Amino acid sequence: MPNTTFTSDQALKLENQLCFSLYSASLAMTKLYKPMLAKLGLTYPQYLVMLVLWENDGLMVSRIGERLYLDSGTLTPLLKRLEAGGFISRLRDAEDERRVFVKLTPAGMALKSDAASIPTCIAAYTECEIPELFALNKEIKKFRQRLLR
Repeated sequence: MPNTTFTSDQALKLENQLCFSLYSASLAMTKLYKPMLAKLGLTYPQYLVMLVLWENDGLMVSRIGERLYLDSGTLTPLLKRLEAGGFISRLRDAEDERRVFVKLTPAGMALKSDAASIPTCIAAYTECEIPELFALNKEIKKFRQRLLR
């Protein structure tokens, strides 16, 4: 079993911080996606919204926020930009105006086929096999669940 005892100096080294490894990996991943998404007219957060809608169109804003771990103050400007870009429409519920549904437009649906090659490009760039990426993703999701408890 590896040594799990750190001196205070070791514990405070940047290279030993899991939070920094996750943060810097996230920055690198976002940077990798940026040129591919720019061709689609999307930012990375907008792409995440589109992924949710490509899975399940017509969701309430609150459900999209739950899926992406975003509050409405962060999500609403993203949705407004996607709507201005012609990718989605936001519809208020006639029975309860507080409820807003988000639907893909034909342009938003068509964008899915344009985005289909992105995961393969990411896998190729990272030089990872698909099973390796799935395993890594599974471990990260398990870790996220532990953090959210």
